[in-house]
This record gives sequence, C-alpha cells and structure tokens, in this order.
Amino acid sequence: MTPQVVLVHGIRTSATMWRAQLEYLESVGVPAVAVDLPGHGTRMDEDFTLHEALSTIDHAVRDAATRGPVLLVGHSMGGLLSLAYTGGEERPPVAALIAASCSAIPRGAALAMYRFLAGSLDRLPDRGSWLSERVLDATIPVETRPDFGAGGYALDAQDVALKSLSTLDLAKSVSRIRIPLWFVNGQFDQLRTHERLFLRLAPQAELIVVPRTAHLVTAMRPRVFNAVLGVALATIDHDAPSAS
Repeated sequence: MTPQVVLVHGIRTSATMWRAQLEYLESVGVPAVAVDLPGHGTRMDEDFTLHEALSTIDHAVRDAATRGPVLLVGHSMGGLLSLAYTGGEERPPVAALIAASCSAIPRGAALAMYRFLAGSLDRLPDRGSWLSERVLDATIPVETRPDFGAGGYALDAQDVALKSLSTLDLAKSVSRIRIPLWFVNGQFDQLRTHERLFLRLAPQAELIVVPRTAHLVTAMRPRVFNAVLGVALATIDHDAPSAS
C-alpha cells in the first residue's frame, strides 16, 4: 500500500505553511493532506479546543490509514499535538512520526514568557502583523515566504491554544511512542529546551538539527525538510510487510 502523509501546522498559521512539502510529495507520488486546526486557516471562525484539535488529527489519520500506512508530520504546536496524539493511551494507526520544532514541554516560566511576548505583539498597531511580516522577510526564502500567512494569522486563537497545550502530559506521551520517530529542530530554535529529555524517553527516536536555522525549519530549509520526509517514507516502505 502507498504511504499517506498527514501534515499538522503550527500556531498562528494554517495548512498553507506546508505548500513546499505538498509539492514535493506530489512530485514523488505520495498522497498527502494538510489539515486546518480549529481557529486557524479555513476554520478561523471556530473556537480552538484541545479536544477538537486532536479530533481533527484523528479524523485525518484514520481516513488516510484506509489507503496506506500513515506518516504523521507536525510543526511546533502541530508537532506537540501529534506527539500527544501518537502517544495516547490507545495507539492510533500512525506508522511513523516527524515532530518538528517542538522539543519543549510548554509549561512554567518559558510558556509564561511566550504568552507575555505574544500578548505584547498583539497590542501593537495592526496586532503586530507588520512586525511578523518583517521577520519573515528577513529569515524566510522568497520561495516559501508567503506560505505562513497565506491562510491568515490566527491571532484570536493564540492564547487559548497556548494555555491548552500546557495541559498535555508530553513526557508520558513521548515515552509511549514505539514507532519510528524523528525530532527535527533548527540550530537556533528556542523550542529545543527538552530535546535530550525527549530522546531519553523515546530511545528509538532520531534527532536532526538543521544548521543556521531557527524555528520555521520547514520554510527556512524546505529542501532539507523534504529530504527528512523522504527518509521517513523510505523507512515506512522498508518496515512494511511484504505482499503475500
């Protein structure tokens, strides 16, 4: 059966952030779907809840699993949710997982500071959109620069989403994961604080640190990230039982 890919975006952005990955997967003949989480993208008018976010991932994964083994890929908030989902009490039909830019447990002082900075940005003129665009212009290649904002910025969902993430027991979830797992982080990503803990909890996992890259690794280094997708897909193919 042909592997299937489910892509889960990060906070503030939407499914549009995966354009470069969707193009790559289409070019190699791998079916893929990028979901919009509640309060984001095409679902901007909905309230964000943890239950609905995890249900969105579950629906996409179970639908894809009817056609082949599933590679689940999440970035930032999407990565944290994907770790929680894959490491739940009941094992879902996920064959492999890539968790990008999310090797941190969103609790304590670090989360409080992130929420404070996000709130400060939100109080700026135009809710800080001009500053966000300047940061993207300075750090993201022209080819992927428009993708993060193409579906709009989910500013209203941001704080409730951050609070919701703090309730996840990610240490327990990561320790339950037994499938092939890759943590992909930019060298300068601020969300690497529990990288070593996650590797101890999931000793089968592989860590890939992308040099000269910050948090938005999928857009800053799309070809590198696509190569990681290729490795994961090859692993699924290798591990799949032979047809009788």
